[in-house]
Amino acid sequence: MALHNRVSRKELKEALLNDPTPRTTISFYCYFKIEDPAVFRNMLYRELKQLGVLGRIYVANEGINAQISAPSANLEALRAYLYTIEPLNGLRLNIAVDDDGKSFFVLDIKVRKKIVADGIEDPSFDMANKGKYVNAEQFNQLTEHPDTVVIDMRNYYEYEVGHFENAIEIPSDTFREQLPMAADMMQEKKETNIIMYCTGGIRCEKASAYMLHQGFKNVFHLEGGIINYARQIKEKGLPSKFIGKNFVFDERLGERITEDIIAHCHQCGKPADTHTNCKNDGCHLLFIQCEECASAHEGCCSKECQDTLLLPDERRKALRKGVDKGQHIFNKSRQRLRPRLGDES
Repeated sequence: MALHNRVSRKELKEALLNDPTPRTTISFYCYFKIEDPAVFRNMLYRELKQLGVLGRIYVANEGINAQISAPSANLEALRAYLYTIEPLNGLRLNIAVDDDGKSFFVLDIKVRKKIVADGIEDPSFDMANKGKYVNAEQFNQLTEHPDTVVIDMRNYYEYEVGHFENAIEIPSDTFREQLPMAADMMQEKKETNIIMYCTGGIRCEKASAYMLHQGFKNVFHLEGGIINYARQIKEKGLPSKFIGKNFVFDERLGERITEDIIAHCHQCGKPADTHTNCKNDGCHLLFIQCEECASAHEGCCSKECQDTLLLPDERRKALRKGVDKGQHIFNKSRQRLRPRLGDES
């Protein structure tokens, strides 16, 4: 069996969209020691390929981080296989709450230096010393206390469409910048209850360990992140302290948690929380666009990109060649540097 994909992504995407097989989107992570990530990666690829798993998985010496989808009929077989890996035995799998199963169209497993790029170089830092887990019910109870601080460890474009009530945003573009910034912002609150959260738990778990490493005393992190919180409040009939939409890193780009729309279209300013990528492949900017602007601008972020769509394919490919798109996300820092999308002034 080939240990990587050999079919074009375009073909794979078309095949998935036309496949009626029910699929379920899942995410999971685990911090544990992997002696040889490359060997572990190849073993994982063989087994998951046979189970029809698609998605994006990072493997490193410090553990595994996975966002995947699997045929719904194979969920128990997938769980059974993962549980044969001793550190993953009993691992919680986050099941998507707003899902059509069309979240991924290729299986991509990569070996990385870390499963979360954190910028931590201190050899004394230890993930074994991490904050206390809180479930949805405990989170709601703790946040009833006015002195409790809730910190969002996600990026701005995630926070923009949905977040917990009174959550503090760490205004940085990368997780590695957020860690020291969070510690600096909370210097006067080392004895205060601090709850950290993120999408699925992986970033806030590491952030909780970092804060303890920096001398904070009462640090908690939301078990399974927003994804697990949303499932728990639904199952237990709890009130949601999360408002809006949870940004997710797959084809869906979001799971609706509540009906509140707290963001705005980046082109016209109307209430909207639908993320999209600019249809000009030479741009592919991630931004929020309402239905009216999507129609008027043909899914593009600007008139320049819209005009590019009219060019022949070869001309568009030539324009894309050699272009470094960088992070290319419409986030807080970029918003300060440029006018609203579509503003020609």
